[in-house]
Amino acid sequence: MQNEELTLSVLRNIENLKTQKSLADELGLSVGKVNYVLKALMEKSLIKVENFFANKNKNQYRYLLTQEGLQTKIKLTEKFMERKKAEYDELQKELALMKVSK
Repeated sequence: MQNEELTLSVLRNIENLKTQKSLADELGLSVGKVNYVLKALMEKSLIKVENFFANKNKNQYRYLLTQEGLQTKIKLTEKFMERKKAEYDELQKELALMKVSK
């Protein structure tokens, strides 16, 4: 998974994040990799972390998108869609060539 796609996947799932393990399972990554990405996003101020004070488990956190994180998510989504549209167009051309060469 490319860096931008990984970042987008995490940003898309951040608000539904229960645990780093659940996100790792969903994305097919190790917990260590998810932790690394989350820390990098925090350093870039794309997400912020809050501890659940009322929770008995003080190791549980809530991850929130910042305004900058939301803007980054939008930009990465647009780039992702452009890339996928280009792939689709290329596949359409290949399919048309295969039909012609039959």
